[in-house]
Amino acid sequence: MMIQIGNFFFKYRNWVFIPLYFSIFIPSPELTTIEHHNWVMWTGLFITILGQGIRWATIGLAYIERGGKDKKVYASNLVTKGVFDHCRNPLYVGNILKLLGLGILANSLLYIAVFIPAFLFIYQAIVLAEENFLRSKFDQEFDAYCQRTNRWIPRLSGLFSTFNSMSFRWQRPLVRDNSSAYVWLIGIVSILLYKYPELTRHEVQLRNQMLLGILSILTVIYLAIRYLKKSGKIQGL
Repeated sequence: MMIQIGNFFFKYRNWVFIPLYFSIFIPSPELTTIEHHNWVMWTGLFITILGQGIRWATIGLAYIERGGKDKKVYASNLVTKGVFDHCRNPLYVGNILKLLGLGILANSLLYIAVFIPAFLFIYQAIVLAEENFLRSKFDQEFDAYCQRTNRWIPRLSGLFSTFNSMSFRWQRPLVRDNSSAYVWLIGIVSILLYKYPELTRHEVQLRNQMLLGILSILTVIYLAIRYLKKSGKIQGL
């Protein structure tokens, strides 16, 4: 049953995750009181940046095709190098940490209690569907990989050796993860400016000016990267 559910969510993941992501802005009871806002802000920022860092580290060391084929789970080869040698689903782990961090940053009890479990369920279903495909295609090679590598909890031992033994390609996360990072940064900026009015001295006009200015800069950078990608001036493989 979970495999069928995973195949469904994999097919429609681009549509499913968008409303779940923006549900972070739904009015909600707070995780903690306003007296602890600094603690909540820095904790949320640390966790969400850690998640994005895991994604960039994973993509920069070893590229893996996650787009599927004809909206179905597909892989042309089994990638077990880089961060994939320490965790079978580091990109999903990064996504979960990004979303958890944003939920904490937004101080949203609703998001943490309802939508984060929904994300976990969807990702677990998708992973089971992907594993079913990989096991049917790569058989014993995939089983051996599963025996030495955790599905979710990264193995930290040997991580520095992995980074030292491989070349990190900064162009790859820049090209392959630019859309995700763009939306993520918009979320962070919006949450900080609207949830923490003390950052703009409670001045609405200053907040709106900062929001417009930062979003404009992020959009210019995003469009510039897309142009460089389409023109072939930076490569993502």
